[in-house]
Amino acid sequence: MERLSPPPSRNLARGLLVIHSVPSALRRHIDWAIQSLLGNHRDVEWKSQPLIAGTYRTTIEWRDGAGLASQLASSLRAWHYIHFEVQEISDEGGEIFRFTPELGIHRGVFDASGAIQIGEFMVTNILKNSFDEESLREGLALALGTDWENELERFRGVDLQEASHLRAI
Repeated sequence: MERLSPPPSRNLARGLLVIHSVPSALRRHIDWAIQSLLGNHRDVEWKSQPLIAGTYRTTIEWRDGAGLASQLASSLRAWHYIHFEVQEISDEGGEIFRFTPELGIHRGVFDASGAIQIGEFMVTNILKNSFDEESLREGLALALGTDWENELERFRGVDLQEASHLRAI
C-alpha cells in the first residue's frame, strides 16, 4: 500500500484526529499506531460509540511539525473496520483525510477559511471525463469529498447529542 507523503516543509501545525468508530479488538493496535507517531506519553481515552454496537471512538489533538496528519492517515487506513478523519491546520490552511470502509480514503486541501480547494489539474480532468451535467456534478462531488462528508456527519452528531443530553440533566 502506498504511503501518503507529508508536505516538504516542517512548519508547526495543529492537528486533530477523530476516530469515529473502531471495533474493540483493534483498539490496542490503534493505540500503538498513534503512540508510535505522537509519542508514548499520549494516552488514548476511548468512549463507546452508540451508533455501531461494539465499537469505540476517540479524539486526539496535537501540535507538531507539518506532515503528521498524512502519516497518521497512512497508518490508520490499513485497518478496514474503522471510520476516521484527520485534520492538520497551519497558518496557510491545511489538509484533511477522511476514511470509511466503504469509500476508502479522501484527501483534501483547504484554505485558511476551511474551504476545500480543487486544483487546476483536477478540474481539467473532471471536465475532460464529464459528458453531461450529472457526471460533472459527480466528479466535483468526488473531488470535494461530499460522500465522505455525508457518511461521517452521522458520527459527528453523537458528541452533540451527548452534550445536549448532559445539559438537559
